[in-house]
Amino acid sequence: MSAATVRSLVVVGASLAGLRAVEAARKAGFAGRITLIGDEPHLPYDRPPLSKQLLAPGGPTDPVTFRSRAELVAELGVELLLDAPATGLDPDSRVVHAGGEDVAYDALVVATGAAARGLPGTEGLAGVHVLRTLDDARAVRRALDEGARTVVVGAGFIGSEVASAARERGLPITIVEALPSPLVRSVGADLGTALSLLHARNGTALHCGQTVAAVEGTGRVEGVRLADGTVIDADLVVVGIGAVPRTDWLAGSGLPVDDGVVCDEFLRAGAPGIYAAGDVARWHNALFDRSMRVEHWSAAAEQGARAARNAVSPAEVQSYVTVPYFWSDWYGSRIQFAGVATNAGHEIVSGDPAGDHFVALYREGDRLTGVLTLNGQRHVMKYRRLIAQRARFDEAIAFARTSVLRRSATTTS
Repeated sequence: MSAATVRSLVVVGASLAGLRAVEAARKAGFAGRITLIGDEPHLPYDRPPLSKQLLAPGGPTDPVTFRSRAELVAELGVELLLDAPATGLDPDSRVVHAGGEDVAYDALVVATGAAARGLPGTEGLAGVHVLRTLDDARAVRRALDEGARTVVVGAGFIGSEVASAARERGLPITIVEALPSPLVRSVGADLGTALSLLHARNGTALHCGQTVAAVEGTGRVEGVRLADGTVIDADLVVVGIGAVPRTDWLAGSGLPVDDGVVCDEFLRAGAPGIYAAGDVARWHNALFDRSMRVEHWSAAAEQGARAARNAVSPAEVQSYVTVPYFWSDWYGSRIQFAGVATNAGHEIVSGDPAGDHFVALYREGDRLTGVLTLNGQRHVMKYRRLIAQRARFDEAIAFARTSVLRRSATTTS
């Protein structure tokens, strides 16, 4: 379909990626009909604050909404269909089924995100929550404000931010992690263990290599029983064991799905006029020459914009390449990661993993692929640029040594 015949754009997912898609289409000069479909009743809101500011004692209780309804409807000319979960897609007829309606499109951006994994057997048990939506965050916040004894299942970034919010209130908090060390898939076993020292220093109990045998309680959670028989008293259980891309509504559509909607480097999703963006998209990132799906704020924003521009101007598509980046705040410290963590090894180039600051670089062969920092805000973006430039690992090490010498000279002068 040529750009001239794209008269209607439908974006499924009133998320960051979905909103940026809408904005980018209008900025690109698209004057046709735009429909934004969302399964929540809320306007598009920012998700990172849910586990940060909204959980903080005395913090805000309202979400960070990107745009008002008036801005979306009057200024951007968007037709909103909220509180209307998508239930099906017919690529041949170019129709999305959502909220009991059939919404026709010429171009479609799938931005339905991911859903938090729950803990089997806890359905209907009060006091057990995931943390993915505004309603989830409000429920967890209420429990923390009431002084809940808290158990977090999963020592990932979201669970660790919940732990930080609990300790800020002086509440007892325990994290249970099934793997021998936390964050293995995100940053590797050694550096995951190094980051976990923040929990010990801040009074959070961490049980690694332990699985949950049962969440106990009648009607409401009362405790968590581990596989070794240990029972931890709890009024609140927050499950942070990852997320699953929301592709169930695409069953029978023929779109390729494999841990997300499978896309090419242009974010095209395997059927004419369909693109995907955000947490739901698995695309070929040419910078690393591999297929990847990332659940990061920056990628969702960038992909949403790129997918929409490609969707409304299919004759002028551009590939989407990025150095993935994310951050997490624990106990007043900031963790940042850019790139890809590999099993080929890493090197500490600044600070001490046992301390309150370090910078670690990851390699794959002779190439720099990733950087992890603890309280290294002024460093991470420099290395992110080097990764984007396909810098060699020895070049990055030389750069790090030069930076250390320069800082030393500045300190002693």
